[in-house]
Amino acid sequence: MNELRIDVDGDRTWFLPGETVTGRAVWRLEDDAESVDLRVFWYTSGKGTEDVAIIDSVHAEAAGTAGELGFSFPLPNGPYSFSGSLITLTWALEIVALPLGTTQRIDLIVAPTPVEIRLDSLGRPPFEEGAWTTVNFKPE
Repeated sequence: MNELRIDVDGDRTWFLPGETVTGRAVWRLEDDAESVDLRVFWYTSGKGTEDVAIIDSVHAEAAGTAGELGFSFPLPNGPYSFSGSLITLTWALEIVALPLGTTQRIDLIVAPTPVEIRLDSLGRPPFEEGAWTTVNFKPE
């Protein structure tokens, strides 16, 4: 049975923007892995276009059947983790053993508060009858 594990120092899952995520990735595999990659990234999900941005990664060549890899990933100042009715942005750490394709991922929160920002809790601007006006522009 293949085992991939990501151990974040302090067992943390919440990080302030600009903080550094540190820890180690451990693997025990039935077959040799040519390489093991660990990356920190964010991705969007929901309606519309889905995006992914890999922020940093570490690579272990000729990884074999067992090993560990330390990491220290400085996080950028944004984007923040958020969730809304149309789109969600999630931060994650992921370890991948290649070419086996075995993966393990843990989700993180990167925000000023220990919970993701809920867009639906921010409220909507009030709509008042007649609040919208039409402006006609005439070229001079």
